[in-house]
Order: sequence, then structure tokens, then C-alpha cells
Amino acid sequence: MIPKLKIEDFNYDLPDARIAKYPLSCRDESKLLIYKEESCREDVFHSLPKYLPEGSLMVFNDTKVVPARLFFRRSSGAHIEIFCLQPSSPAEYTEAFAACDKCSWECVIGNAKRWKDDILTYDSNDPRLRAINLRARLLEREGQTGLVEFYWEGGEPFSAVLDLCGRVPIPPYLNRDTEAIDLERYQTTYARVRGSVAAPTAGLHFTETTLKDIASRSIDIEKVCLHVGAGTFLPVKSSSVSEHPMHREPFVVSRALLEQLANNSRPLIAVGTTSVRTLESLYYAGVSCIENGSPADIGQWDPYTRDYQYSTAEALKALVDYLDRTGSDYLKLGTRIIIVPGFRFRLVDLLVTNFHQPQSTLLLLISAFVGGDWRRIYRYALSHDFRFLSYGDSSLLFRR
Repeated sequence: MIPKLKIEDFNYDLPDARIAKYPLSCRDESKLLIYKEESCREDVFHSLPKYLPEGSLMVFNDTKVVPARLFFRRSSGAHIEIFCLQPSSPAEYTEAFAACDKCSWECVIGNAKRWKDDILTYDSNDPRLRAINLRARLLEREGQTGLVEFYWEGGEPFSAVLDLCGRVPIPPYLNRDTEAIDLERYQTTYARVRGSVAAPTAGLHFTETTLKDIASRSIDIEKVCLHVGAGTFLPVKSSSVSEHPMHREPFVVSRALLEQLANNSRPLIAVGTTSVRTLESLYYAGVSCIENGSPADIGQWDPYTRDYQYSTAEALKALVDYLDRTGSDYLKLGTRIIIVPGFRFRLVDLLVTNFHQPQSTLLLLISAFVGGDWRRIYRYALSHDFRFLSYGDSSLLFRR
């Protein structure tokens, strides 16, 4: 049954002064809140490894933020901002980034009403960028979103075009323009696969030293990849959570990790809500394999609309068997899963995460993970000078 939840029950007062506008000078010097057995305490993030169960399995999201904000100029002189969300043609991220003359993307368009049928030119006086001659044509538009075709000269792949022309899409609640520091710090140290338009911010605290300290406790480190969409951080606007539509986000999980998870008896630690959504989606993909012979995208309310009798091991083994049959090393799917109170966690035991916006789907996930005890955690964080949101402090949550 779809949970009947009022979003107003997940509100709290977040003063603007508590939103971290910039990162700390050292990633792992952020504060760390530890929540376990209905109590909170604090430490410094570089102490995280000592709180993790020895011999556990820790999963990170290695997606990489792309400089997805582009600024164009109409012939009339009006400026149009185009924010690339996901590729349309080619639809695969790797192919879209490798395109050398044109590609199309689903985009958010700033000042959209002023863009009619004309072709936009990239707004720059830099001779190098003018040589690329990047242009944009509007193919479709609905409100502030649309399908945009980009084309350019010089034979550079679109990934290089974005690196040259784009800006890092820092969250709007920072209320400032992108600055040089964001190029490095709005990216995890282990980011590898291009595709996200927002950082998996729980990972921003990790340094090479912290990762080595984690490994020294016989904790295996593995990676998944979920490309974070702009909708992840949007507040729920409907009064009832059941009326909020979740966006699709693509993810990739290796066969080797699926095999580990299918036989796993160790505590499983997820770094960030994106890793949680990926890992917990695997169960429902496996059920699809058992019942239909192949995995399918996970729907928003799939976990809530029926009883599931299969074990987690059975579902994950079905995914491994499917990859063996198809000769694939990676599972590639999409998920719209929403994790709210009432959700049954089947894989994740511990969660490393930041502090999230009021009335957001991320806060709903936190509430589900800690058995509804999110207010205790957030009261502690607010009363102990923790910094909030993307560049803010961190927490380690033990599931209730």
C-alpha cells in the first residue's frame, strides 16, 4: 500500500546562516554526527573509520559531475541559460559525451520564453571558445524544459566542449555564482564516470587518507554509479507525498559486486542517499528477473504496492544469472524508487550522509532509515552548530 504521508510532517526551520555556502579548507575536517541506538554524539569526519564495523562492505557512488550549465546569446542580445539534464540523442551518456559534431539533450532553459526559433550562439569573447562555434537549436519546449540540439566545429568531443564552455552546476540554495573552488570541491576525490548534474555530496568529505584508514579495518570498498539528476534535491511541492512524481536516474552495477551482495553476510555501508537508492533498487530488479526473465526499471511505488516473498539473496542471484545468460559484466537500469517511512530496507545497514533540506525526498529517506527518529538527529545537529546541505557536515547513521 502506498504510504499516506503529509509532507508538512517533514518540515523544520533551517536558518540561512546554517547552510554552508563554501566547503571547508580540508575535506575531512568537517564535523561528523554519529547516530546509533537512538542517541547522537559528534566527532570529526576523519575519525569515521573507527565507528565502522570491521570487515564490512562499503559502497560509494563514483559518478562525476559535468559542467552542465551553458550560457548562450540570442541575436537580439538576450542571454539564455541552458542546463543539460540528460542526453537524448545519443541516449547513452558515453556516446553523447563522445559525439564530435552534434548531440541533443533534455534541458532546463532559463529565460525560456525569450527563445523562439532562432539559433543561439555560445556567449564568449575567448578566441579558443569562439573557434568551437558552439550553437544551440530548440527542438521541443514545455514550460522551462525542452529538447535542445547542440552542434559545434573543430571535432572536439562534447565532453571537451562542456569542459571548455560549461560551468559546474552548484545548488541554487547556495545563492552565489560558480567559483574556481567549486571546480575541485564540488566533486568527490574518486569521481570517475561523467553524467551527474549534482554531486553525491556525502562523498565530498572523503580524502585518500580516510579511504586508506577505512581499508585498514578490513573494510572492502566497492563502487556503483548512479547519475544524480537535478530533481534529487527539489522539495516536495504537493501536500501529500503520494502525489510527488520521482524522476528517473540511470545506474550501473557490476556483476562482481552483485555476486558479492548475493552472498554477503557483512554489514553493508552506503555512502550517500544515491548509493542507498541504487542498492535497494537491486532487489526489485531481481524480482523482475525471477518473474519476467529480465530486469526492468524500478517504479516509484514498486516497493509498496505488493508483498514480496523472495529473499534478497534469491533476487540478487537472479540478476547475476541474467548477466551470465546475456554475457554482460554490468547491470544497466534506471530507478524512480522513492524511499519513505514504511519502506523495508533489504541491503543497507549503515549510511553516511549530509543534512538535507526540509520537505525533501532525501529527508523522507533519512526518516525511513532511522525509524522515524529524524527530528532527534536534526535537533542535535542544529543545536551543536553543524553545517547543512551540500557543502555542510556529515553524519553516520545506524539503521533502526
